[in-house]
Amino acid sequence: MIVGGIGGANTQTGIKFEKDTDLKEALLTKEGVKIKGSEVSFNGELIGYILQKHDLYKHFLEVNSVDWKAIVSKKLLPDDAFFSIKSNTLIIIEKKFQQVAGSVDEKLQTCGFKKRQYERLCNPLKNVKVEYVYVLNDWFKQTGYKDVLEYIEEVGCRYYFKVLPLELLDI
Repeated sequence: MIVGGIGGANTQTGIKFEKDTDLKEALLTKEGVKIKGSEVSFNGELIGYILQKHDLYKHFLEVNSVDWKAIVSKKLLPDDAFFSIKSNTLIIIEKKFQQVAGSVDEKLQTCGFKKRQYERLCNPLKNVKVEYVYVLNDWFKQTGYKDVLEYIEEVGCRYYFKVLPLELLDI
């Protein structure tokens, strides 16, 4: 939420942060990476798929004959996701930007549940692992977030500030 703003839907600084942390743009900065549709190749070899929002369902779950409606009651729409062929891992990436206290504080505490839901969605697939990752802005470095950052790690999720290490994506 921007200072003096009137809600998340009108938060232009949050949108800018999401653009600044766009997975496709970040991947294209790496020499040898090419993106065609959702396919990501590195030095000519297909290494994975970018799956934003509904693409996770259309280009990953449905293609693999997973009936998500029979598994979870509501779609989860990740800001970004990447499926790594090499590690057989679906990496869910959520971006959270904050400048004043607000609803994002509580959203961070939902990572354990959401990771569980994504794991349930991937259960029908052969040994697909799920990683749930936050990319946060510096607001969350304040001492008031110490407990929630510890909780994120305790439930098997991760967080990074402003950047997502491409090594996490097996690149």
